[in-house]
Amino acid sequence: MPLDLVTIPCLKDNYAFLIHDAVENRTAVIDVPETAPILAALSQRGWSLTDILITHHHDDHIAGVNDLRAATGARVWGAQADAHRLPPLDHALAEGDTLSIGSQTGHVIDVSGHTIGHIAFHFPQAGLAFTADSLMAAGCGRLFEGSPAMMWASLSKLAALPPQTLICSGHEYTASNIRFAFALEPGNPALISRASKVALAREDGRPTVPSTLSEELATNPFLRAALPELKAAIGLPDATDAEAFAEIRKRKDRF
Repeated sequence: MPLDLVTIPCLKDNYAFLIHDAVENRTAVIDVPETAPILAALSQRGWSLTDILITHHHDDHIAGVNDLRAATGARVWGAQADAHRLPPLDHALAEGDTLSIGSQTGHVIDVSGHTIGHIAFHFPQAGLAFTADSLMAAGCGRLFEGSPAMMWASLSKLAALPPQTLICSGHEYTASNIRFAFALEPGNPALISRASKVALAREDGRPTVPSTLSEELATNPFLRAALPELKAAIGLPDATDAEAFAEIRKRKDRF
């Protein structure tokens, strides 16, 4: 059976995600920007939290971890490379490690770039990837710690996942990301279609995440940096893929 997925708005524009295995009655949350909305979502569904999965150390992703652990007794998983600036971990992880949420196995992917030690969690049976501030809806995270080459390598790992994978990213930045994407590819029909869907969702107060990886591959300029048409659009037809990505990220920072 697939995992049940719940998207939980937190703070101003963050998201946490619940995943629930009904067969073994195990529930995990990915990132904890704040505690109250997560406890409310658990209570509404009658679920008991068993696991807390952390993607990276930024406060808007971990601020509620200690309170949530105290309230639920859930075990905490996070990156060994980030352990010195995360809440105390019960289980330290590195790329290639796996963890189980009931009958479902999650795979750990190092997606450093936004921060060093940022990890993503991929649950292939359920078709879910929790990417936080690495691959985002129509965008990617700022490079606060890593290099463009590092981030491009991380995004390339995520781009290689099955196209139907749901990308569960950490923020409601989609509309602004699409505005930037239009500056590079104003005639992209997939982008035009996505922009309309995103506008309707936001008018209705609905989240625009998760998105499918296939949608990201068709519309996200950071995943499309290797394409000749993107390189031409930024005036760097002979650039390497990483160089093109770096230029796109630089332009987004100034946008």
